[in-house]
Amino acid sequence: MQHHTKTTTLQDAARSILGTFMVVAGTGHLTFQRRAFQAQVPDFVPLDKDTTVLLSGVVEIGIGLSLLFWKRERAILGLALGAFYVAVFPGNVHQYTHHLSAFGLDTDQKRLARLFFQPVLVAWALWSTGALKALWNSRKQRA
Repeated sequence: MQHHTKTTTLQDAARSILGTFMVVAGTGHLTFQRRAFQAQVPDFVPLDKDTTVLLSGVVEIGIGLSLLFWKRERAILGLALGAFYVAVFPGNVHQYTHHLSAFGLDTDQKRLARLFFQPVLVAWALWSTGALKALWNSRKQRA
């Protein structure tokens, strides 16, 4: 897979928005939204809920800053962020199935609607970094 793919101005803008979102969310994990994020940690996670929130916040800040400033390996970053969104999806399901209010998601309808936004985030990460194009091109080269 080609790791450095050329992206459009629209993809660059979308990646910058996503990177900023990740830095803000990660900062929230470490500070003002720490308790709210703990509500999303499923009981099966082997770490303490607070430790999980802190570690995921550090990862989010790292990925966010990388999206904003790292020019190389964007496709790899997109794949990593897409995998991260998949990995945290059980937390969103946990919040829905346990009827936990956090982040203004105070009804089951709101919590359910959020579940459908996660695939959008995965697609956004893959598209804005050029990962989709890189995967497609590598697949064509192998064929």
